[in-house]
Amino acid sequence: MTLPRPYPILDPDFLTVRGLALDSAAGALCDAGIRLLQYRNKSGGPQTILRDAEIIRNAFSGVNCRLMMNDRADLAVLAGFGGVHVGQDDLSPDAVREIIGPALWLGLSTHNPQQLATADKTRVDYLAIGPVFSTFSKDKPDPVIGLEGVRRARQLTHKPLVAIGGITRSNCREVIDSGADSVAVISDLLSDPRKSAEEFFRVLR
Repeated sequence: MTLPRPYPILDPDFLTVRGLALDSAAGALCDAGIRLLQYRNKSGGPQTILRDAEIIRNAFSGVNCRLMMNDRADLAVLAGFGGVHVGQDDLSPDAVREIIGPALWLGLSTHNPQQLATADKTRVDYLAIGPVFSTFSKDKPDPVIGLEGVRRARQLTHKPLVAIGGITRSNCREVIDSGADSVAVISDLLSDPRKSAEEFFRVLR
């Protein structure tokens, strides 16, 4: 399993603050060549999430892009997405796997070596580690792990590793060089999604 280097996360709350529409942001990322994308909505109800999921699916119609749903395994299946990403306080990986079956991807967030070592033994397809740097994309972020935390995580798992938290075009290269296979990005894509994504590709080439 090989992860694309840039892994954008589209969050409607962040898009609204920047005055961006979900359909145009998703379309811009598709045009830039994004082939792995996560939709995250912490405040919307099921109908809103499924409506947004359809918008994203339409934006990537005809393109081989793996669409991931944050938290909601049931809605990932209903939306026809390619997988689900869960956190430490969500359903267990085994419970999620029972819902989504063997074919869909399953990712799990971890925040320290103990969580990552435990998660490595589960039926997840990839592991996320972070926050690498200070981030404003979560209300109560876990302690920053820094590049050393990424290097430590790389030593503890052979699964694909996604780094998240405060990652930008200016620091993403050193995150990859520290052992991450992919970088999840939220805020640094919002000024101009297509241009920003293309610059991530250039830096990470």
